[in-house]
Amino acid sequence: MPPGLATGEDRSNRLGLSIEVAPFTQRPSQDLGLQHLLQFHWQLSIGGHTVTRDEFEQFASLNIPLVNIRGEWVELRSQDIRAARDFFNRKEHTKLTLEDVLRISTGEAPTLGKLPIVNFSATGSLEQLVTTLTGSQGVEPIETPLGFCGDLRPYQAKGVGWLIFLNHWGLGACLADDMGLGKTIQLIAFLVYLQTHNQLNRPFLLICPTSVLGNWQREVKKFAPQLVTLVHHGDKRSRGELLTGMGKTVNLVITSYSLAYRDCDTLQGINWQGVVLDEAQNIKNADSMQAQAVRKITLGRGDPTPPSSSVHQPEGDCAIRCRIALTGTPLENRLTELWSIMDFLNPGYLGSRNFFQRRFAIPIERYGDTASLKTLRSLIQPFILRRLKSDRQIIQDLPNKQEIPVFCGLTTEQATLYQSIVHSTLVEIESTRGIQRCGLILGLLVKLKQVCNHPALFHKEGLPFSSPTHLQFLSRSTKLQRLVEMLAELLSQTQGIQGDRALIFTQFAEWGKQLKPLLELYLKQEVLLLYGGVTKKQREAMIDRFQHDPQGPRIFILSLKAGGVGLNLTRANHVFHYDRWWNPAVENQATDRAFRIGQTRNVQVHKFVCSGTLEEKIHDLIASKQSLAEQVVGVGENWLTELNTDQLRDLLLLDRNAVIEAD
Repeated sequence: MPPGLATGEDRSNRLGLSIEVAPFTQRPSQDLGLQHLLQFHWQLSIGGHTVTRDEFEQFASLNIPLVNIRGEWVELRSQDIRAARDFFNRKEHTKLTLEDVLRISTGEAPTLGKLPIVNFSATGSLEQLVTTLTGSQGVEPIETPLGFCGDLRPYQAKGVGWLIFLNHWGLGACLADDMGLGKTIQLIAFLVYLQTHNQLNRPFLLICPTSVLGNWQREVKKFAPQLVTLVHHGDKRSRGELLTGMGKTVNLVITSYSLAYRDCDTLQGINWQGVVLDEAQNIKNADSMQAQAVRKITLGRGDPTPPSSSVHQPEGDCAIRCRIALTGTPLENRLTELWSIMDFLNPGYLGSRNFFQRRFAIPIERYGDTASLKTLRSLIQPFILRRLKSDRQIIQDLPNKQEIPVFCGLTTEQATLYQSIVHSTLVEIESTRGIQRCGLILGLLVKLKQVCNHPALFHKEGLPFSSPTHLQFLSRSTKLQRLVEMLAELLSQTQGIQGDRALIFTQFAEWGKQLKPLLELYLKQEVLLLYGGVTKKQREAMIDRFQHDPQGPRIFILSLKAGGVGLNLTRANHVFHYDRWWNPAVENQATDRAFRIGQTRNVQVHKFVCSGTLEEKIHDLIASKQSLAEQVVGVGENWLTELNTDQLRDLLLLDRNAVIEAD
């Protein structure tokens, strides 16, 4: 056998194309993207030797399967000869897109015009893009941007650098870090970077769940107060031309998924620089109204119709080039969920949904096709940045205990009830003295905490047990909505064989009793509940299951009095303080059920706060006087009874801007 045929199945030994993509003649701009056309140089290659078209025709005219080229015998296949001649006659071979380059680099597109690509190279800035996106060269972390009020951890600085890099090339990015690693901070730092480098020329649109609108507003104000932000929500929100005009004067507009659908036509009319989806799994169903609305907005004004879920349509002339998805769960159940997010980020890159089903979803999900899985991974890897808390490099950088406030607004029902209670009770407090006044104030605090938790807790309503009613029950409390969302994300994440586990503290045993069946319904798994009415034997059994049973429940609700001290629950790496006991020592004691000797993982402590209420004002007071916190509030809530009526009114006054009105 001629030595040149020893690797006869190797494409490099066949007749094919040797392609070199030239560098850009000018600096990449925001007009780039996957469909950007590149000029490239190609040559015919046989057995690793480049040949001219005349030489090729000479070899082909011999009509023999083996030819000797520069001393080597190579196979000349009839199908390759036909493909080469077809290639010469096609005009398309003079153009190549950035998407083509990525497909060739990942091995998903081994041919061009049915002719094998036997050698591929890129030079200059394009070489940097290809090597970075295919993983052979990492993105450099950035310095914390000037004007960002905080410090970026090394992995966060790298995440911001990655967002900047993909934005520079007009490519969509999915930041899919584990919950608690700071996706919000990285996105804010990215916007600050654009602003300080004079690249934030038009507003960004951020679409998020209703329950985190206030949290986003507060975080932007905290880390980037110079960013002009508009929350587009509620009955009094700007509409039509008024909104379009306001959009020109702000850097960031924040709205909800439901309003993205309802106000789609107006939002589509604004010339956005970029669109960001927080909790992007909200568009995992490509046929849902909100997923269709998001796609319509990102198409811009050039094409008023959203792309079909099955057939990709070209983007409009004003299509938004900067698209970012934030999610800790880019894939929950089906591969088509991943397709939906990727199709938002880089439309058409994974083909139509029908093509994706045939090419990837069915082979991988139904038949376990590892080759298709490997190809899919290589295709999406450039556009998804996923860091896990189980990664040693990340863990070493995280503090042992990370405290994260979670700010939630009030629903209209909660706000109305809150104001009514404050007004009526303050009138009564003004006319009382002594111990009776103290009692009224402490009673008022309990009522307001109940309202912030859920109106049903204040009204002493029983928990409904029909599914439609459960949905209505959930919608009445923004705090409850956020808890369910965070727990769902937590349960979707695994660290080795352990998986994340959580403790949820509440000072209301009755709320724990309502929360348990509700969470079991939504999360579809058992939830433990410990309160004062649980016997010693039941208590020990629950603790043992949570701590030692590999298949045991991963969520444990505890009343603050019954579970706040004396327990060792180091299997949990998340602690949720659903309602606050305004005494840092008491909260820390409860947190220490998980954060204690025997804990091998970092603990994240989520402290829920209803924005615009006394919860936020007391939270800010404690935060501003942290060194004196135990002295200020060390006696529980009794210090509040010493405030005069005017001070009390200022503390209790509701900020209407924090109300999350029904969509």
